[in-house]
Amino acid sequence: MDPVTSPLLVDPPQPGPDLAVTGTEVAALVGLAAARGARSIAVGSGRTPAALAAADAITRAWQAAGGVMATTTTWPETAASWLCQARRFADAPADVWVMTGPEVGWAQVARRLLWSTSWRPDHTLATAAVGRPATLALVGAQRLRGLTGTAANGAIWIVTDDGGLAITGP
Repeated sequence: MDPVTSPLLVDPPQPGPDLAVTGTEVAALVGLAAARGARSIAVGSGRTPAALAAADAITRAWQAAGGVMATTTTWPETAASWLCQARRFADAPADVWVMTGPEVGWAQVARRLLWSTSWRPDHTLATAAVGRPATLALVGAQRLRGLTGTAANGAIWIVTDDGGLAITGP
């Protein structure tokens, strides 16, 4: 990130839809984390009803599969800096970070994570609420290389080296 500018969005867009997570999406996320050899995950989400439900579904599915929760962190859509939430999330002793939306709050936290912590997108999984090109553009998709996630239908997406999206699966 450019060190002379703020990590915060200058003119954030209006919040988009509060996307619910699907069971297929959750199962695919848990499978991705397991395939990466994760034993513990940190789950981060916004505080909207759908985001909280997604975080809960991911947590329950991960624990049902025998995984350990390092932390669950939530963040607001609007905040002064998101620094406390970003540090709590990034500092968790997790093998994999898992994130969900909504988009504007997620983008603000992701920008803060990149600016102020050791968080790495390539060690992070995300839901469909995050994996839309317009959402990734709020952060700068080229800064999110390796961020991987699942679509509602279980398809896998990954941010490529050039900031594009590669999609595999159903």
